[in-house]
Amino acid sequence: MHKVIFDTDPGVDDAMALLFLHRHPEIELLGVTTVFGNVGVDLTTRNAQFLHREWEITAPIAKGAGATLDPARTDDRAASVVHGADGLGNIGVPDVIDWPLDPRPAYQFIIDTVRENPGEVTLIAVGRMTNLALAVQADPEIAGLVKEVIVMGGAFDVNGNVTPAAEANIHGDPEAADLIFITPWKVTIVGLDVTMKTIMSSQYLAEMVAAGDKSVKLLSDLSQYYIDFYRNRVGIDGMAVHDSTACVYLVRPDLFTIRSGPVRVVCGGLADGETIQAPDSGRKFLGTAWDGQPSQWACTGVQAQSVLEVIRAAIVEQRASAA
Repeated sequence: MHKVIFDTDPGVDDAMALLFLHRHPEIELLGVTTVFGNVGVDLTTRNAQFLHREWEITAPIAKGAGATLDPARTDDRAASVVHGADGLGNIGVPDVIDWPLDPRPAYQFIIDTVRENPGEVTLIAVGRMTNLALAVQADPEIAGLVKEVIVMGGAFDVNGNVTPAAEANIHGDPEAADLIFITPWKVTIVGLDVTMKTIMSSQYLAEMVAAGDKSVKLLSDLSQYYIDFYRNRVGIDGMAVHDSTACVYLVRPDLFTIRSGPVRVVCGGLADGETIQAPDSGRKFLGTAWDGQPSQWACTGVQAQSVLEVIRAAIVEQRASAA
């Protein structure tokens, strides 16, 4: 079993990833930590509570950071145009959800859970990496106790999605992302290089609904605003399943091509939030900010159709077999 803490900012694609983690038979969801991003942290936390209630998820929820690691920085890229004003496709989520929250802040929940399960916990972060950075700052020793970190973010050989240089999760808190990438633990970065190739068509989702239960119907309902965004702004009939793709890496890394090398994040200026890797193979650079930093893994290729089939099997077929 893969023991997972899911750090998230629900968010439509976050919701699909959460249902995937909840239903996959090889994953034990130890907890969900929320962060600002697609909407403010109060709403992302409320959305996590809503999804837990509707999908009967028992893993604890810990509310996390509501602002960037650097207090002088402001995040001015609201994602409501992508995810809706409520973060879940404007489906009418109640303002208040009667669902318990862990009393600890997210970073402390991460520290405590990792220390209770040394060498066993994978952190999957699909939003700003502020909670992870706060945890590392508060307790640097956890870096040696975490099994792996998987993040959805970045763009290496393709353009970003909020600027030509930067992907949204990294751009939202570049200082936090840079700290995570230079921390001496294993990080795998599942970025736009692969997630923008992993498109779930509206027809594919409709077929999942037809074969699934009411949870899949809710997932489809909250995804329609997101699909409309992709149809109108990107020109595709479907949606990129960014966060679920990162979760699939946990159980099927064989579906991805990866490249090793230190990764740094541009913090400030025209290319603010750009992720740049110095590959371990090929030309060597000396006297740079990449010198002496740990090699991390960046995904550069993906078997997209197979990834979609893994998502479908966990969300639809696994539930059907359990019933």
